[in-house]
Amino acid sequence: MSKPTLPRPKVPKVPGHSRRQEYSASTRRALVEVAGTMFTEGGYAATSLDSIVAGARVTKGALYHHFGGKQALFEAVFEGIEDRAARAIRRAMKAERDPWDKATAGLRGFLGVVQTPEYRRIVMQEGPSVLGYARFREQEERSTFSIVGEIVRSVLEDRRWDFDEAMVETFTQIFFGAMSAVGQSVSESGDPAAASARVEAAIGFILIGLRTVVEAGDTTPVSPAD
Repeated sequence: MSKPTLPRPKVPKVPGHSRRQEYSASTRRALVEVAGTMFTEGGYAATSLDSIVAGARVTKGALYHHFGGKQALFEAVFEGIEDRAARAIRRAMKAERDPWDKATAGLRGFLGVVQTPEYRRIVMQEGPSVLGYARFREQEERSTFSIVGEIVRSVLEDRRWDFDEAMVETFTQIFFGAMSAVGQSVSESGDPAAASARVEAAIGFILIGLRTVVEAGDTTPVSPAD
């Protein structure tokens, strides 16, 4: 059984670009792709710049022309993986119209993403230590946080709810924190598929509980003063 992977988009040629610009873009892509493979297989610390430039068939000078060093190259790899992950999750949600089904599909898409070797190794395992927690969280919030926000809004936009923007943001932060935590647990599990199934079942129960409250008509929000 093959390992799950994130789809890599084709990069079209841009009309009007010079041969030098195309070569520069090609060099950058080669460095990111080779580094991504090596970071995934061997880890950040064990991967040398010499091995990356040899694998990409470029000079070390070319690497420093595009990136400030190893950490900057790692961040470019990280950003690419997060971008592909975000698009994969949105594709999973796109087919659903019912907000509850959309939320479930988004969760399932996220859990599928965290099982891919590159996401597990580079984003979940290496990201916090290589980038530092603050930078890691900033990068994460640019992609997956916005998707969690979409999921939360799709569920809370029912007119029977009466939450202001601050409360919607609070729900988003709580759900994002839960998704990040379970993503970490899945990525570190010896059996990611089984861990993913347990997480999906658990959050499924939570969503069912919320849906039951809405359908029962008990949607009066509790204010902090109550």
